[in-house]
Amino acid sequence: MGIENGLSAGFSPDSYDAIIVGAGYAGAVCARRLVESCGFKVCVLERRDHIAGNAYDYVDEAGILVHKYGPHIYHTVNERVNEFLSRFTEWTDYQHKVLANIHGTLMPVPFNHRSLKLAFGDQKGEKLYQKLVATFGENKKVPIMELREKNDPELVEVADYVFENVFLYYTMKQWGQTPDQIDPSITGRVPVFVGDDDRYFPGAPFQGMPAEGYTALFEHMLDHDCIDVFLGVDARDLLKVSETSVAVCGRPYGGEIIYTGPLDELFGLDLGALPYRTLDMEFETLDMDQFQPVGTVNYTTSEDFTRITEFKNMTGQVVPGKTTIMREYSKAYTPGSGETPYYAILEDQNLELYRRYRERVAGLVNFHCVGRLAEYRYYDMDGVVASALDLSDEIIAQHS
Repeated sequence: MGIENGLSAGFSPDSYDAIIVGAGYAGAVCARRLVESCGFKVCVLERRDHIAGNAYDYVDEAGILVHKYGPHIYHTVNERVNEFLSRFTEWTDYQHKVLANIHGTLMPVPFNHRSLKLAFGDQKGEKLYQKLVATFGENKKVPIMELREKNDPELVEVADYVFENVFLYYTMKQWGQTPDQIDPSITGRVPVFVGDDDRYFPGAPFQGMPAEGYTALFEHMLDHDCIDVFLGVDARDLLKVSETSVAVCGRPYGGEIIYTGPLDELFGLDLGALPYRTLDMEFETLDMDQFQPVGTVNYTTSEDFTRITEFKNMTGQVVPGKTTIMREYSKAYTPGSGETPYYAILEDQNLELYRRYRERVAGLVNFHCVGRLAEYRYYDMDGVVASALDLSDEIIAQHS
């Protein structure tokens, strides 16, 4: 792999069979597959000064491995995704657990057997739990809408408690909404877990953290003689996309282009900006071994921030006497501000705007959109990888 800052003086798009915009999961997966399966020479253009996209991690001044763009916890049920990524990293045996700070008491989320006893007291909590078991069975995730539909006052009490103390205020902070703006169909899906398993992803057979960190995983994935990576390069300065052709550096380009960035920004927002939520992240290093008992604590009834992450609790790193935590504050994304667009706001009018942008490139056989920004959807890491594997399958089939 060659990594350069900026484009080299002799940069020639025609010397590459594929140009990939973005060195995050979508771009890196496609790059690796195309060089291995098609023998392509691939160029990766990355606007930031590092690879790995939002999964980028680094060692801070205290010696703590932190995730610059927020916590990334690997989990998947997809065997193909796991097999592919496992070529480039070993995994630690990390099982993610989340607690909610509810009026000063830390309770497991999703709400479970222990949460019920903490919220309602041992005796009443156990009684409510046994009713849940009798009604739904053990080790089941039950949406609170199903609790309400039973028309049982005790089950409705559980649903109301979870809605008000776990979901409502947290969602208002996360999405900038008032209670009347929160979609009832979403609130109804908030789960209660009827069981004692307090892992956040109990159904995922593959979960953990990359043993050397996410950035190292990407370094291994992009480490190939036929992949060149150029950092600090904004592809919008090089690409000109019309409904019939793609030009790179002012000349028509006939190779494959894989685009992983925001589609509206590629067209200068000329139809309007696609809305996102972004995050302000406040890092703090503390002179202690451990700040909180788990990697993530959600603040669901208090504080302006949504959650606190403690990285050592996720990575298993041992650094005596020091720990780094991060608070997250959610807000609306402003295009052109240098902020990171994290969460697409998937409302009907926004999806229609995205569809109009996507139509502009629908007729280009060599222009491909992949990833959460280019597809304007919410993906976990494994979802991005799965989408990139599917796209690369299609391109490989065309060139076989």
